[in-house]
Amino acid sequence: MLRSWSLKLTITETSGLPVYLQIAQQIMEEIQKGRLAPSTAMPGTRELAEKLNVNRKTVILAYDELIAQGWLVTEQRRGSFVSANLPNFNTQAQTAKTSQQPANVVAATTHPLLCYQSPLEGVIDFNDGIPDSRLIPFNILSRAFRHALIGSSKGNNLGYGDPRGTLALRQSIATMLNMERGLSVDIDQICIARGSQMGIFLAARVLTRPGDNIVVEQLSYPAAKEAFRSCGANILTVGQDKHGIDVVALEKLCQQHTIRAIYVTPHHQFPTTVIMTAERRLKLLMLAEQYDFTIVEDDYDHEFHFAYHPVFPLASTNHGGRVMYVGSLSKVLAPGLRVGYLVATPSLIDRCAKEVMLIDRQGNSITELAVAELMNSGEIKRHIRRTFKVYNERRNLLIALIKKELKEYVIFDAPDGGLAIWLRLKEGYDVEKVAEQALKHKVRILPGTLFSESQQSVHAIRLGFGSLTTMELEKGVLALKTVFS
Repeated sequence: MLRSWSLKLTITETSGLPVYLQIAQQIMEEIQKGRLAPSTAMPGTRELAEKLNVNRKTVILAYDELIAQGWLVTEQRRGSFVSANLPNFNTQAQTAKTSQQPANVVAATTHPLLCYQSPLEGVIDFNDGIPDSRLIPFNILSRAFRHALIGSSKGNNLGYGDPRGTLALRQSIATMLNMERGLSVDIDQICIARGSQMGIFLAARVLTRPGDNIVVEQLSYPAAKEAFRSCGANILTVGQDKHGIDVVALEKLCQQHTIRAIYVTPHHQFPTTVIMTAERRLKLLMLAEQYDFTIVEDDYDHEFHFAYHPVFPLASTNHGGRVMYVGSLSKVLAPGLRVGYLVATPSLIDRCAKEVMLIDRQGNSITELAVAELMNSGEIKRHIRRTFKVYNERRNLLIALIKKELKEYVIFDAPDGGLAIWLRLKEGYDVEKVAEQALKHKVRILPGTLFSESQQSVHAIRLGFGSLTTMELEKGVLALKTVFS
């Protein structure tokens, strides 16, 4: 197919990012710039490989990645094309003219999920997706802590430090984000937090003024909603489906109210595990630009994606500073270590640092230095590879068990990633009663109603499998079968 343009991409050998991911990311950027409009024909893999002086298989991998994420489509005998479902970035966004109407305030409630229940002896806990701390290489972790403690003590560095976090950990996280997640950040754009929840709270504190409208999905992470609500926000909701957030409903909401921010979990939507499609990601970014709101992106378990390479975060795009990115190492190591981070513009990070000064002055420098050593030495990456195999085996086992033992009672889509499965109950089952009866059978589950902002009954349950052994998974599913039958 004859093309009147030439796609110019640059391969940087020193970037640290695999070549096929560099190609994929640059094509994504070209689509977002509007240079590659929807339905545009892409160059053939052989042609592009020759221009870039790379192996054709490298270009095929890049195209496969973009097809898997929804950016490209392939047509037999015709070639590859930019997806026709993506928004056209050449079209000028109309200036938003919104009428200022008071938002409906959802009554504040103390949500059960905000206070995680302590483990019960003999109870199999299908939690919300907590990792298995028994998999931590304790000898390596203890050595890193010992190095951090001795080094800090000898250098007289156990006093007060930067509220944004230790320089070593911020640098390590910046390197990881730039090389593996497609971001382009430096240490001045990172603030260390005690887990992702503190990162969300800091984002809420610097973004929200009393009376501001904050949007969340109808089913969302309760503690995030409460963080914004504690800062005086009005919580507005939009629906979601198998493709992610309903951007059409979001646009209508933006036309009715002035939106300050939206909280989303696009990689593995919490709690449903759905991945937001490329089309909706781009539309969300366009709406943020058009209606002048900030996107708080919670990428709480980026590392555990089993179908293909993890989708790049919204924060990896040229978003004009409209995305605040929250991440955590809790799922990689253990929640008890309390290591998370927030990525934003330097000015917002400075404001976050002031909030940290009010909360507890600074984080745990010893833990931060120990984690930085583990990142720099490659131990964390090796640990991720080891645990990835374990969690994938547990995921596959749970899927097989559900299909075998619970198919008469539930419907589900096998998630591409994350450490939990979302089960939808068939007609005739009361989710609250199921949860109550399950606990009597020594199994604890999370009813979908816990994640609903409207407090209406949601006929689904979230089964976290990361922290359970194969024996525990088998025993737990058989107990649930007894409850349903």
